[in-house]
Amino acid sequence: MTDTTEPPETDQEREFAQQAEQRPPGIVAEFWDFLIHNKKWWITPIIVILLLMGALILLSSTPLAPFIYPFW
Repeated sequence: MTDTTEPPETDQEREFAQQAEQRPPGIVAEFWDFLIHNKKWWITPIIVILLLMGALILLSSTPLAPFIYPFW
């Protein structure tokens, strides 16, 4: 008969298991974490402009279009 007991977990293995069970962060939280840790603040205005342009494109096909065109 063989012994099937597993060796005790190390702290690293326990921490890895806890992080694996956690819910993954959202895209905004991940982007924020990226900006803070990598100090890529110059990317923020680019993303904001792209989001605003996307919103204008989406809204241009709605009844709000006549109110948006004066801003172009």
